[in-house]
Amino acid sequence: MHNNHNNNQSSRGRRSTPLADLDPALTEISRKVIGCAIETHKELGPGYPLEIYRAALLYELKHEEVAFEENKKYDVEFDGEVIGSVTADLYAGDRFLVKIMAENYEVGGKERNELRATLRAAELELGLIINFGQRRLKDGLVRVLNPDALRTDDSEFENEEEGELVESSEE
Repeated sequence: MHNNHNNNQSSRGRRSTPLADLDPALTEISRKVIGCAIETHKELGPGYPLEIYRAALLYELKHEEVAFEENKKYDVEFDGEVIGSVTADLYAGDRFLVKIMAENYEVGGKERNELRATLRAAELELGLIINFGQRRLKDGLVRVLNPDALRTDDSEFENEEEGELVESSEE
């Protein structure tokens, strides 16, 4: 699997919404989750199996008193009928979804699309992919938005790139 396209994201028309346009309570919870992920990655580094990162992240979330549900299921409807369900790794702070990974490659379109589909089923606006397999965690943090749930016009933000969610967390 080659992910050489990641450097060309903005030229492919990828759009993003600045954090300032999201609900401040939502961004505060997402910053806490990112802080917990950073602590987890600082302590463990890359290379462990997914279950280790998941357990450590859950420990950190509990320690920081961030409410969450594991393996939350959402119904998928088609033509008004429930045809199945999808499962989110975490539903954090009663506001957004988290997908946890431990892969030694950059997060690609497949993972983004899966989380975006789960966001649509959950009718939530924000999701976060955390890939603990990256050497630098900031390379493994990806914000995913559900355009159907956003209250803003995406066309205002054509020149922005994904990933600014972690800008203030990495110092």
